[in-house]
Amino acid sequence: MTSVPTVEQFRTDLCAWLDEHDLTPGPDRSLQGHMHQFARVSAALYDAGWMRYGWPVEVGGLGGPALLRAVVGEEVVGRRLAEPGPYSMLEVLAPTMIDYAAPGLAAEMVPRLLSGREHWCQGFSEPGSGSDLASLSTRAAPHGDDWIVNGQKVWTSFAQFSTRCILLTRTAPGHDGITAFFVDLDTPGITVRPLRTMHGVDEFCEVYFDDVVIPSSRMLGQPGDGWRLAMDLLPYERSTCFWQRIAYLYARFDALIAETADNPESDESALGAAYLALHTLRCRSRATQHRLAGGTRLGPDTSIDKVLLATAEQRLYDTVHDLLPGALELDDTSWRPEYLYSRAATIYGGTAEIQRNIIARRLLDLGKE
Repeated sequence: MTSVPTVEQFRTDLCAWLDEHDLTPGPDRSLQGHMHQFARVSAALYDAGWMRYGWPVEVGGLGGPALLRAVVGEEVVGRRLAEPGPYSMLEVLAPTMIDYAAPGLAAEMVPRLLSGREHWCQGFSEPGSGSDLASLSTRAAPHGDDWIVNGQKVWTSFAQFSTRCILLTRTAPGHDGITAFFVDLDTPGITVRPLRTMHGVDEFCEVYFDDVVIPSSRMLGQPGDGWRLAMDLLPYERSTCFWQRIAYLYARFDALIAETADNPESDESALGAAYLALHTLRCRSRATQHRLAGGTRLGPDTSIDKVLLATAEQRLYDTVHDLLPGALELDDTSWRPEYLYSRAATIYGGTAEIQRNIIARRLLDLGKE
């Protein structure tokens, strides 16, 4: 492949390639197994060129519209070759590095992420500073050509598997006092502690920073650019990274259809409502993908995508609960942890309440009351 194909031809060629290359996951379905599988799939796709399309040539990409990245994610996750969680970090963090890192740093680091050689994480939330991100208190103080960081992050997804972290710190009061760094997680003074959630997986972590020395060359942007970086990153976290998760939810919807097909008492209206929620989400997400491909900078409108995602995900798993009596409570199947995880859909990436406030105030101009 020497030129950028059309989206349609790209999907056709990618599907043919995936059909010819066995990337089926192994028997290890633990979180560590999922991370290993994602790295394996990313490496194969990168070496074959597929994972490089849709990314700038300056960072090792092959160019073309961002829609090509969406096609790769949809096919890979829809075929259950990789889980949507690890995949989403790529779509959230790589654009941030491209936009804010020094060109040389981005050119060195982004290929490591795209090729699966490294996993990265996002150090934003803190105890007491989740949706209210502006209240973060992890501090960075200048020390010669370096910065000294002290503080704690929480709900840091996949930190125990990550090589590096995009970290928000406070360098002065207010929104203009937030500064971002790109941190190597093997730096002395960093401690990662996994947290086991109610769905039985230690996907999230606490990360402690005790007198951690970060070179000034690892600052993303300038001092005080951290809030702007966060506002540019969060729309990706609330929209385009969901394209892969939507493919995953459709695959799980198909599995639910198959499991209830022989049950004459299945409520077809419940299945229809779940499908409608998924289809509404997909249509909205598709429109967002095309806005991004057309050069539109994503912003507060992606809060709509996030609300629709939470609604569709919880509707799907509520339908599982209703149509497979006892499956969640009594049977040891994948439905149980997935149902429990779906309860967090109205929290992760910004709570539903915060998203609705953003929609009301910034899109509908309804004011603060």
